[in-house]
Amino acid sequence: MVNLWEDLETGPNPPEEIYAVVECLKGERNKYEYDKDVPGVVLDRVLHSNVHYPSDYGFIPQSYYDDEDPFDVLVLVEDQTFPGCVIEARPVALMKMDDDGEQDDKVIAVPSEDPRYDNVQDVDDLTEQTRDEISEFFETYKNLEEGKQTETLGWEDREAAFDAIEHAQDLYEEHFG
Repeated sequence: MVNLWEDLETGPNPPEEIYAVVECLKGERNKYEYDKDVPGVVLDRVLHSNVHYPSDYGFIPQSYYDDEDPFDVLVLVEDQTFPGCVIEARPVALMKMDDDGEQDDKVIAVPSEDPRYDNVQDVDDLTEQTRDEISEFFETYKNLEEGKQTETLGWEDREAAFDAIEHAQDLYEEHFG
């Protein structure tokens, strides 16, 4: 069986085009996580707060970030896909975030093959409402979990996302290569 974190390439042309492995679905409260030992997507928990994922959320293969997890990616989609789906995506922004004192940034991407996102190339192409909704979700989704606290720290452009992806690839190679 294919291990989507270890066996799948980071993308067809990283950092400009990446693969995103979907764990959590737009509009849902279920927090799925890819378990490389299964390998497969398992239900980690149901979000304690009454919020739902603003879009499909998962990780970038062959990446490892400063929080000691695969690098997180939120892919803006019109309709949810499914846990384990692999989306070819273009990073357009980086949302800086602190999760319980750890740097836990998120790449924001759009599907490469969805013409509705052809004009979304960089952070300034995202509407303020979209950025606000994403920030609000990540600031509040752990509020009702005892002892958990998150804070979004601002938005950066696609070049920052590219740099962060390359950093995550380097960390992956350093730890697992």
